[in-house]
This record gives sequence, structure tokens and C-alpha cells, in this order.
Amino acid sequence: MRTEHNVKLSASEVAQLWSSYMNSSMCHCLFTYFSKVVEDTQIKSILEMGLELTEEHLQKLTTIFHEEKYPVPQGFVINEDVNASAPRLFSDSFMLYISYSMGTMALNFYAVAKTVSVRADIDAYFSECIHELSEFDSLTKNLLLSKGLFIRSPYLNPAQEVNFVKDQTFMSGWFGEKRPLSAIEITHLFINLQRNALGKAVMIGFSQVAQSKEVGKFMVRGKEIARKHTEVFGSVLKDDDLPVPMTWDNEITSSKIAPFSDKLMMFMTTALTGLSIGFYGTAMATSTRKDLSVHYVRLSAEIAKYAEDGANIMINNNWLEEPPLSEDRDKLANT
Repeated sequence: MRTEHNVKLSASEVAQLWSSYMNSSMCHCLFTYFSKVVEDTQIKSILEMGLELTEEHLQKLTTIFHEEKYPVPQGFVINEDVNASAPRLFSDSFMLYISYSMGTMALNFYAVAKTVSVRADIDAYFSECIHELSEFDSLTKNLLLSKGLFIRSPYLNPAQEVNFVKDQTFMSGWFGEKRPLSAIEITHLFINLQRNALGKAVMIGFSQVAQSKEVGKFMVRGKEIARKHTEVFGSVLKDDDLPVPMTWDNEITSSKIAPFSDKLMMFMTTALTGLSIGFYGTAMATSTRKDLSVHYVRLSAEIAKYAEDGANIMINNNWLEEPPLSEDRDKLANT
């Protein structure tokens, strides 16, 4: 079935294109700096691939915005948001792990973007992004594995037979005997612990180099929140005699020279914090043990407040770029 080329972009399509530009411009800055300071040649090839992908995405998105008469977002630019002469803030292995984590989140983003995009050219663009990020994910994962840096989730022994839940005690968790964690619950605990360990290390680095005292204090507070959350998730895993993944704190150098602007560091921190709320929500919805649900609700409220405070800092410093809005009909009314 043919579709007219002049079909307007829907709000969902505009939202995904705008978010894609903002995130791609941020990652373009990250990869530009990482590619300059990395020493390992294998990791450098991965980082340069990420840099090339973000450049291509920004070019294609700019063309779409121009054709549709939408203003191109400002996002982040190298000459304003990257200090190319800054020394290494992260180790090579940690830069690889950051790239892997950002790639997995981008892959999830593009999957959602494709499902809400209807116009053929936009659907095709996000389909292409999914293919590219899938390849990037496999390459970074394989390199982490080859270097002994990839952290697998715990192993389980196969069950002897298929079983069914017999009563409501399956959902208990506060009083009486707790049942063992399910594979689904372990997955979310493990992944959310890893994300917080990553965030904690990143914010340690950002707190060292932040130019504004306000931003520095915000990063220190985020580091403490991430530490607390890793301890909560780790304690649940330990109670089931399951291994807890390592942290990345030792992969931060002692540099106090900022490789990125405070604006970029605040955007990255608040964006990742906002994503965490969604990850916790998914974990809560798929965890049937009540104690786990309570943990996720409590921790979600804490990071929601942290994200709100981060947004206020960005607004006060004129750093928060406004997404496309619907028209204010009351304001347009001739009254």
C-alpha cells in the first residue's frame, strides 16, 4: 500500500526524532573524547565505530528536521561541550563498558521508537538504527568477553520438572520463609545493580571535574544514592547465596580537568536517572515477591526526587532544552 510522501509527522514520531538527536549529540561528544584519549587499539576501533554512527545519525536527523520545517535541536556540540585536551578521566576498560551500556540503552530506545513510528521513512530510519546498534552491541559485548571484563548474571541449575505455584505464599517476602528468587527477579536485580555501579563510578568522575560547586554537590549526592541502591540489590542477591557483580570505582583517574561541560554532565546524569525509574517500574511489575516490590517503590521515589532536583539545576542555568510542544490554544485565542 502506497503512502503519500507529504503525510505529516505525528507527535510520537517528532518525540522520538527529537530525543534521538539529543542523545546522539551527547554520545557524539562522549565518543569524540573517548577516541582521543583511549590507548587500547581494539577498544579504540569500537569507540571510533560509535563516533561514526553518531555522526551519521546526526546528519540524517538534521535532514529530516529541515525537510519537515522543524528547528534542529541544539543538543551538544564539540566546541562547546568537549575539552579535547583534557587528560583521561576513565580507564580504557571503563570507557568500553560505558560504550556498551549506552549502546544497550540506545538499542532499547530505537526498538520503542520503531513501534510508535508509522510513516514509512521514519520507520525505515529507526529500523536501520536497530540493525546498526545490534551490531555495535555484539561487537562491544564480544570485546568485553575476550578481555574478561563482561560480567555475566548468576547461573542456575536446571529444574527437574515443570512446577506450578500452589498458594499465595509464593508472593510473600516480609514474614515467614522467603522462597528463592526467580530467574526473572534475579535478572532485574542484577541488571539494576550493574546500572547503579556504572552510575556511581561515572558520578565519582563527574564530581571531580565539575566546574560548578552546585553540580559537584549534585554528583556527590548521586554517587551516594547509587551506592545505597547497589547495596540494597546486592544484599538481596547475597541472601540467596548469589554472586554480586564488581564495581568500577577503581577505573576513575585522579584528573580534576573536565573533559565535558557541566551542561552535558547534568544532561547525562538526569537522563540516566530518569531511565532508571522506568527500569525499576519494569522490575517491580515482573517481581512477584512483595519485599522486592517495596524496594523498587521506595528507591524509585528517591531517584525521582533526585531527577527533579537535577532538572531544576538545569533550568536555573538555562541548560534544559525544551522538546517540541503542542500549540497553546488559549494563548492563541483572540481574547
